[in-house]
Amino acid sequence: MIRNYILPFFIVFSLGVTGVSMAAEPWESTSMTKEQIKAKLTPLQYKVTQNDGTEPPFRNDYWDNKKAGIYVDIVSGEPLFSSLDKFDSGTGWPSFTAPLEAGNIVLHKDFSLFTTRTEVRSRYGNSHLGHVFDDGPPPTGKRFCMNSAALRFIGVDQLEKEGYGRYLPLFKDAP
Repeated sequence: MIRNYILPFFIVFSLGVTGVSMAAEPWESTSMTKEQIKAKLTPLQYKVTQNDGTEPPFRNDYWDNKKAGIYVDIVSGEPLFSSLDKFDSGTGWPSFTAPLEAGNIVLHKDFSLFTTRTEVRSRYGNSHLGHVFDDGPPPTGKRFCMNSAALRFIGVDQLEKEGYGRYLPLFKDAP
């Protein structure tokens, strides 16, 4: 009976050791210094992502973006949200009902502004993205209220070219 488990384990282990698969995504292994991040970003992007800032509502790049595609972390490039989950929350910031890749999102309690909120950060970039609230539409009831300055939008027509081709099937029936 033990033999039935050893052979599959050996095969899987061997495939991983020989490098047949198991490759890390680029954002999982990229780490930049604060100086490199500062050089890459605009002052507003740096303030938002590195110093937990907030951009002005209705005066940001994506609050009213209706194009099909995905939103990635401006620092690391890790996929975060999809236009398929975006909705108009009326707040002036891009809002989503759910993350595209839940594993790329980290939630923290935020006790600033004399209240308790839930901060949303990217896992690999450790960028401050915004906050999540429990007043969103069905099916999740969540409103991931994000800062455009923390995001980069990649349209469907650019997904393959930018290295995010695996998300194309999500949009095959989208307008």
